[in-house]
Amino acid sequence: MKNRIQDMTQREPPIRVEALTMAYGSNVIQHDLTFTVNHGDIFIIMGGSGCGKSTLLRHLIGLKQPAKGKVFYGKLNFWDAEPGEQARIMQRIGILYQSGALWSSMTLGENIAIPLKEYTTLSTGDIKEVVALKLALVGLAGLEDYYPAEISGGMKKRAGLARAMALDPEILFFDEPSAGLDPVSARLLDDLIIEIRDSLGATIVVVTHELASIFAIGSNSVFLDSLTKTMIAGGNPKKLLEECQDPKVRLFLTRGAKAA
Repeated sequence: MKNRIQDMTQREPPIRVEALTMAYGSNVIQHDLTFTVNHGDIFIIMGGSGCGKSTLLRHLIGLKQPAKGKVFYGKLNFWDAEPGEQARIMQRIGILYQSGALWSSMTLGENIAIPLKEYTTLSTGDIKEVVALKLALVGLAGLEDYYPAEISGGMKKRAGLARAMALDPEILFFDEPSAGLDPVSARLLDDLIIEIRDSLGATIVVVTHELASIFAIGSNSVFLDSLTKTMIAGGNPKKLLEECQDPKVRLFLTRGAKAA
C-alpha cells in the first residue's frame, strides 16, 4: 500500500483544469475554474441548482468545448489533442449517467457487453465472463438476462455502473448518482462507490447536491456559485464545513442551520 501511494503522488494528476470558462454563446455559465483532481480522489462537483455542475461534467468528458481554458488528462490538454488521442483518453474513462442510460430493448448483459464488443477483441465467451464479473462487482450476479424494466431504480444505477466499469477505466464520472433513489439505496450506492475506489484504485468524479453523499464519500471538491459564476471554495467537504467562512458555502453545507 505504501509503495502504491508513493507511486500515485509521483505521477501527473489524472485531471487538471486551468482557467476554464464555460459558455453557451454569449451566456457565461462559469469562468476562471482552476482545480486538480488527484489520484484516488472521490472528487465532488457541488453547488446550488443551475450553477453549472452538469455543464462542467460535459466539459470534462469531451461533450462540450470550453470557451476558454484547458482540461488536462495527465500532461495532455484534451482540447488541443488530435482526435485519435482524444479517443484514447475517452477509453480510459467510464460514465454513469443520472438515469443509468441503459438500452431498454437489451438485457443487462447485452448492455454491459456494448463497450467490450466495440473496443476490444475479446471472444464471445470472454465477453460473457467479463459481463458476469462486472455484474457481480455491483451486487447483480446472475442477472445477465434481465431487462431494465424488470429491475428497480437502484439496480438500474448499479447496472449502469457495471457498464461504466466494463473497460476497467482509470477514471469514473457520476452524474447525480443518488437522484431518484430512496435513502437506503442511495447509501448502498455510496458504499459501492467507495468500495470501487478502494478495490480498483479508480479516481472518481461525482456531480451531486446530496449532502449525505457529499460527506459520506467526498475527499475533495469544487464549489460552484451561480451568482458570481465562478468557484468560491474547494477541498475536502468535511473540512469546508469546519473551516470555510463563505456564507454561501456554509448555507449549502448546513442547509442554512449554521449559516451566519
